[in-house]
Amino acid sequence: MSLDTSETLFTVLTAINTCGYDQELNASDPLRAQIRSEVAKAVQNAPGAQDVLAPMCEFYREHQPPDSSRDLAQYVSLALYLQDAPTFAPKVKQAELPPEAASVAAFVPLMQSFYDKAGLHAIWERHRARYAEFTETYHAPLSKMTFDTEIYLKLPSSGYLGRQFQVYLDAMGAPGQVNARNYASDYYVVISPSSFLKMQQIRHTYLHYLLDPLALKNGGSFKRLEPLLDQVKSSPMDEAFKNNISLLVTECLVRAIELRTTGSAKMPEAERLKNLDGSDQEGYVLTRHFYEALIKFEKDPAGMRAMYAEILEGIDIGREIKRTAQIQFAGEAAPELLHLARPRNERLLLNAERRLATGDVEAAQKMAQQALDEDQEDPGRALFILAQIATRNRDMEGARTYFERALQMAHEPKVIAWSHIYLGRIFDLKEERDVAVDHYRAALNVAGGGALPEAKSAAERGIEQPYEPPAAAQPQQ
Repeated sequence: MSLDTSETLFTVLTAINTCGYDQELNASDPLRAQIRSEVAKAVQNAPGAQDVLAPMCEFYREHQPPDSSRDLAQYVSLALYLQDAPTFAPKVKQAELPPEAASVAAFVPLMQSFYDKAGLHAIWERHRARYAEFTETYHAPLSKMTFDTEIYLKLPSSGYLGRQFQVYLDAMGAPGQVNARNYASDYYVVISPSSFLKMQQIRHTYLHYLLDPLALKNGGSFKRLEPLLDQVKSSPMDEAFKNNISLLVTECLVRAIELRTTGSAKMPEAERLKNLDGSDQEGYVLTRHFYEALIKFEKDPAGMRAMYAEILEGIDIGREIKRTAQIQFAGEAAPELLHLARPRNERLLLNAERRLATGDVEAAQKMAQQALDEDQEDPGRALFILAQIATRNRDMEGARTYFERALQMAHEPKVIAWSHIYLGRIFDLKEERDVAVDHYRAALNVAGGGALPEAKSAAERGIEQPYEPPAAAQPQQ
């Protein structure tokens, strides 16, 4: 987990502010108005700034969605798929962007010209100390939230290697909105500072981060539950939950955990039951089962990873179908916080990455190879997954070949950086230190901007000293 700010996110949100994005301006931190004022002065005084502002703002106005709440959301999605300033290059191909980000992707070159002409980098640097203060406000409560959540689930996040949970703060958005995203194995929450820390919304996404891999690992247990989807077709919840039993199960479990833990000492039982009724009426009909199962779970020393399958098996599908048939669904439901904003044509690689994260190497290999054979998804990512699998299988030469091929075809910085790091480790094991250091330095060049802190740290360690894996993990020569 990491808590950070981003010049890329700042630039995207400042650009739309300049073009008329005013949502919750009066409720925002005073810094937002101050930055808007500084940008306006820069536009007036910087040669050529007004010339690049006009087409950028014309694009912004033409792409405003009917639902004003989606205005910020589409640009947040776009920002999460852009590399660091000043290039703002897409991390993936156009066809691999989530639909809402793809719809405004042409904004990027217009924004880049504006960034240069208006001197946004200087404005960003001027306020970085204030941004650091924002993140400092969140450090202690965020640490407490993750600790308390992991203690309750008896499920340490340290076992989630290769996955990322990132919280970004930026003053230029609407403080009442929280944007949460799940891209492949990475989870993001983007918030703007306010008097309310929004820890409940962050925790909701963090629970998905912890529980989604368990659903994938136990995928075979969901088939018998699918008839329940027919019973919730008329409910007002998001369509994704009506068509995917795994998503529905996880969301119901998350809601049950929130009911069992959020303000549990103060919440009367009658209010909890009222909330369970509300979940039923919105379509989240398994929340009640999980709520009752968690009472037993809390008394058991076993953790959620060990108990997950048993909790699923405890669902009496016949009873749940009969009970659901008697529910009168509400007219509308609160929108789901976490957007499963999956890039188009990414289904195989998305599932391959998730299968690999849960240890299902065989399934991950089949999916990655299929994606590579069909040539419909990013071949660089497919090769990277196959390289990771070869590494797990202690096939060093196979891994080397896949990583080298991934570098030839990859566009995503994360794939490029980690391919270099893994190659550096392979060459360290082959005692070719000069070649290894070259790869670590190449990785550092990609990750050094701050967007990939784990890769940056791994590259720096590789440069400082040769890689030595644990004895049990030594690759076969």
